Amino acid sequence: MTGAPLTPPRLRDDCFAMPQGVDWVPVQDALSRLRAALHPVTGAETVPTHAARGRVLADDAIATRSNPPRPNSAVDGYGFAHAATGVGVMRLPLVQGRAAAGQPFDGAVASGEAVRILTGAILPDGVDTVVLEEDCATGAGHVAFDGPIRPRANTRKAGEDVAEGQLALPAGHRLRAPDLALLSALGLGQVTVFRPLRVGVLSTGDEIIAEPGAPALPHQIWDANRPMLLALASGWDYAPVDLGHVNDDPAAIAARLDAGARDCDVVLTSGGASAGDEDHVSALLRARGTLSAWRIALKPGRPLALATWNGVPVFGLPGNPVAALVCALIFARPALSLLAGAGWVAPQGFAAPAAFSKRKKPGRREYLRARLNNAGHAEVFASEGSGRISGLSWATGLVELPDGAADITPGTPVRFIPYEAFGLR
Repeated sequence: MTGAPLTPPRLRDDCFAMPQGVDWVPVQDALSRLRAALHPVTGAETVPTHAARGRVLADDAIATRSNPPRPNSAVDGYGFAHAATGVGVMRLPLVQGRAAAGQPFDGAVASGEAVRILTGAILPDGVDTVVLEEDCATGAGHVAFDGPIRPRANTRKAGEDVAEGQLALPAGHRLRAPDLALLSALGLGQVTVFRPLRVGVLSTGDEIIAEPGAPALPHQIWDANRPMLLALASGWDYAPVDLGHVNDDPAAIAARLDAGARDCDVVLTSGGASAGDEDHVSALLRARGTLSAWRIALKPGRPLALATWNGVPVFGLPGNPVAALVCALIFARPALSLLAGAGWVAPQGFAAPAAFSKRKKPGRREYLRARLNNAGHAEVFASEGSGRISGLSWATGLVELPDGAADITPGTPVRFIPYEAFGLR
């Protein structure tokens, strides 16, 4: 991809609309609908490979040279033509000089002769096999070893890792440290990547004090969601944009959403997303944006407001930090990944024996704050209360309970999803 950065079209105004008659939405249905509604919204740019960690490839990365570029030795030893050897003790005269990595042998090795060769050295002309140094005896200008030796033993073929012109990494791949090693080894000094997704985070509510440590009256609370959501965006390798905090003032909220739509690719709000008298975010999005209030069969975090504001997607997360985090991990994380060009991502969990008892009614999927004990069993936080923020810090992941009824006793297999599987770090 060359030329000026491309800006994909913004979302359709009605992309989040639910079909008529849909009330409670199962989690899986909500995820499927969300996935179908979104597309990448960021343009592309070219950056040096060494500075591309966490970026998403906008184009396929193609090898400009094979790795390794020429056949080479995989060990320290002695190289020769296999056809000149056989069964029994082999004694071959050694040529003058040696082959080392970065110091190729000058000349060819005649059939029936051997050359000293070190790991990574290009195989000289006439050499196709290497015998390990520890299996050899040397002296009087000769090397001796027991045959037979397997043809091409201890050698690497040219391009056996990646061949020139071969796909190294596909578009949509998020680059990690090992990927930078691969691309660099293939001669790719720069890559075309999507511009980092700009994620705006806005807190609302008269009860919120924006900065922890500032004076607060008994009826006021410090903002916990904004630092949490900004940290999530940063940890997911996006560009967090702090849109600050505003009181329950529709004009002020609208002005901040205008700024978010101008400076961001997506906006996360917390608080005011339900349908109460003071839920100004949802009321404003309904009046001036396009709002679809998804009532998801989920605990915690049933209300999820999805909207577009001036063409920019807005995720209205619950004001409760526990519900806000769960909704961000379950819904915002895969959605933001898709918007960023990296495709939809689903967390990978695994079965672990329960270290708790719980009888669950059918109808909602539940996520419990959990961690593994020393025996590898999943224990859950002492309280399911959604106001217990300390449980988020205590936990190292979530136990996911299915939509249907469940009767869990110690030892029952449950699905544990580590925080790391959500990209939370």
